[in-house]
Amino acid sequence: MLAYALVLAFVASIVLTPFVKRLAYRIGAVDRPNYRKVHARIMPRLGGLAIYLSFVITYLIYRPDGDFDKALLIGATIIIITGVLDDMLEITAKAKMLGQLAAALVIVVYGEIQVEFINLPFGGELDFGYFAIPLTIIWIVGITNAVNLIDGLDGLAAGVSTIALVTLSAMAILMGNPFVATVTAILAASTLGFLVYNFYPARIFMGDTGALFLGFMISVFSLLGFKGVTMFALIIPVIMLGVPVSDTFFAIVRRLREKQPLSAADKSHLHHCLLNVGFTHRQTVLIIYSIAALFGVTALIFSQATVWGALLLVAVMLVIIELFVEMIGLAGKNYRPLLNFLKFTK
Repeated sequence: MLAYALVLAFVASIVLTPFVKRLAYRIGAVDRPNYRKVHARIMPRLGGLAIYLSFVITYLIYRPDGDFDKALLIGATIIIITGVLDDMLEITAKAKMLGQLAAALVIVVYGEIQVEFINLPFGGELDFGYFAIPLTIIWIVGITNAVNLIDGLDGLAAGVSTIALVTLSAMAILMGNPFVATVTAILAASTLGFLVYNFYPARIFMGDTGALFLGFMISVFSLLGFKGVTMFALIIPVIMLGVPVSDTFFAIVRRLREKQPLSAADKSHLHHCLLNVGFTHRQTVLIIYSIAALFGVTALIFSQATVWGALLLVAVMLVIIELFVEMIGLAGKNYRPLLNFLKFTK
């Protein structure tokens, strides 16, 4: 039965995307070239609507077991409306944030999804108390925007999100959560259908409609899959979302070092840095896909490791990330503390 649902989601996305493309041109939801963009012609951006519609159609037909239907669909619809308005009118950052907060509140209050506590690895429990709601909202909004930040090359955000969703689905199977395993697989199939049109050279962009929607859904599904578990298990979704999370983190570091506003736009994200090194558009996307897949595999290994094994894995992973970041200049051209230390010790 699940196989039929995945085929339906994939085919529906392929069928719906050309209609969404025509709609984007008709309502003016297009992306015009500028100094920060890598494309040289006007492109339709509303592709996330095709992903959303194919997911919802399949979800409502298949009806996977779970009691989260209304909150999930209401929150997702609020995010989609926010994204569509931005793709059409380029609304302010505050207006986008209000839409994200409204969607997050639906999940937290109506859906009653909160990270209320975590079990500490060496015994005991950390209860968040009154901080449970704001921490959950910060998580949802943070991951939503992290995915949006990497949407800079053809097929990049769609591919990375698909890899994260497949990892989430595999993790949910390991943890015995069939609902999350099913819905993440359906969303991954919907995104793959869109990727047929979005991979380089793209014929349509997902826009904020797609990036915000995928980020929102990934953040919610990770909460559904890992809430109320150990502290190390809570790190799993951070690892599997390593590409957008690390790109966002080092963007903050870069802007703090350069004394720029955190909301300032620049051309120094991960994909920009790889392009500057000399990789082609297609090569850059495939490299980031590979990095995302490595993060996914690491998350799966992490979930099965002992406490000390998990600590060692995180330590090694952080060192590798830091070296990679310094080599490509992701945190700024003069940011090389670890490389300078290694050079000094020789």
